[in-house]
Amino acid sequence: MKLALLGQQRFDPNLKVAAKALGVSGKVALVTAGWQGREEEDLDLSDHLGGQTVNLELHRRADEVFAQDPEFRQLYRERQLRYRQIQDFYRIRLTSLIATAKVIAHRSALPAVLEDERKTSVGAIRLLDHHHWIRCERVRHDFITECDPASRPVIARHRAEVRDVLADCAAVAIAGGHVASLLNRMHLFDVAGGIGDRPVLAWSAGAMAVTERVVVFHDYPPHGNAAPQILDAGLGLARGIVALPNPTTRLALDDEERVMMYARRFAPSTCLAFPRRSFLLLDEGRRIGAEGVVELREDGSTAKLEAA
Repeated sequence: MKLALLGQQRFDPNLKVAAKALGVSGKVALVTAGWQGREEEDLDLSDHLGGQTVNLELHRRADEVFAQDPEFRQLYRERQLRYRQIQDFYRIRLTSLIATAKVIAHRSALPAVLEDERKTSVGAIRLLDHHHWIRCERVRHDFITECDPASRPVIARHRAEVRDVLADCAAVAIAGGHVASLLNRMHLFDVAGGIGDRPVLAWSAGAMAVTERVVVFHDYPPHGNAAPQILDAGLGLARGIVALPNPTTRLALDDEERVMMYARRFAPSTCLAFPRRSFLLLDEGRRIGAEGVVELREDGSTAKLEAA
């Protein structure tokens, strides 16, 4: 599969450039479920791709599922409540561990001792991340076992329709927006199963959603917690990458301590920041092109990602 991960497209799009670089020709399926109520406002996006697009309408389809299958709607709400609660407890523990790591990092000690303590701090956070990941997987597994979405007529119908639309398309474009809403609806309608080997172009929250682990982050939050958090499993199309879009307003790339924590915490995956006009091109996981992407390194430095 060929894959393009890009920075945000709203004000300075370069999607057409990436599509041309991947050799995309023909109709493109659009996933704009992250826009929620504005899902169908895709005219500018369609124009940018030459007008040969069809929207999968995943948000609209989900609303129809919830309206026609009240039992599923209730089970889904209960699942979402469990997710929110375990996320809350995870956040409480994570905040404490990160605060402790900051205190330790600024203590005076022999370099070797301090480095060992930093590794211990990162190890504790990684262990908590893994524990949270397992709990999220358990919630998902229990939900699928209990309600078996694929066997429910209205969901089965929409999944079949989505597969039919995808079968007539040469590529898939996944936009940003609300990452949890986007991810949930792509899982619900098994979008990954219908993509096959078609090229995928994903940006902002869409780029986050196609990775293995969706990490939500904001180093300058207007309110709330600034700790990067694992939200859920992504589609797994881009392996070994943690996507960090919109770094200009969300990442403190000049803070070596923060950069170091990102890189060490999520290793062996590589943390990549995607500013505007940036893109990364992959072919079967092999890097075939890059422009403007910033790699966060374990020594606290950053560097432009090389093209290959």
